Amino acid sequence: MYARVLGSLALTSGDTVLTPRAPKQRQLLALLLLHAGHVVTVDECVDELWDEAPPHSAHSTLQTYVMQIRKILKTGASGAGEAPGGRLGLETRDRGYCLSVGPDALDLHHFERLAERASAARAVGDHAQESELLHRALSLWCGRALADVPCGPVLRMRLSGLHEVWLGAVEQRIDADLRIGRHHRLIPELRMLTHRRPSHENLHAQLMIALYRSGRPAEALEVYTRLRATFAENFGLDPSARLRELQQQVLGAGPVAESVYLPEPAGVRVPLLLAG
Repeated sequence: MYARVLGSLALTSGDTVLTPRAPKQRQLLALLLLHAGHVVTVDECVDELWDEAPPHSAHSTLQTYVMQIRKILKTGASGAGEAPGGRLGLETRDRGYCLSVGPDALDLHHFERLAERASAARAVGDHAQESELLHRALSLWCGRALADVPCGPVLRMRLSGLHEVWLGAVEQRIDADLRIGRHHRLIPELRMLTHRRPSHENLHAQLMIALYRSGRPAEALEVYTRLRATFAENFGLDPSARLRELQQQVLGAGPVAESVYLPEPAGVRVPLLLAG
């Protein structure tokens, strides 16, 4: 079996689609998949499915949903044959439920392994390998995670963190591409990202670097000017010292060697050197 959460929810066994259609079952399966290998308590399941208004029958109804998901997983296991992926099993444990997944059965785990390998390549300075691994990792995302699943408070919190993981991987991949000289091809993507995130300093810094290295310093300065106006209007502040220093480096037409910080997919912040 193989499960996908990086986009629309999907559960398949070979060519057979097993994804539940009922909204609450989909919601519960999504919750368990995002916490695969960890216990999700009964109270967390109830909070997710019914938020602040659970019915009196919430616990018995939850048990019914769990039984239905177990039936789906059993069907998938019996028909898996030689299909890629692995087994998924749902256990009752410590007043909750734990979904166990095989090493190749969940796209999120595949993404995380590729991101870890990319960070290892970065640590030894192999930015071409880092870029290739992150391109592969990010290709697993087919839109926002669980885009077609109704979300309660527990899923919303988990998905918020997962979106930050995605964005951190994007930033790291862009940095790797900058390091290996792909600044020209990055400009359209960075323009789109900064348009969607008008106060995101690191993405604006990366766009300034890409434009400057492409022989377009005036446009790089325009990016800074827009960011400064956004900060002034929304926060009453100037951009950070690192962005102001980057502006001065562009004005001075010298080498751009500003240090900023980039969130890694694992949540660790490491120096990002935008020199080149």
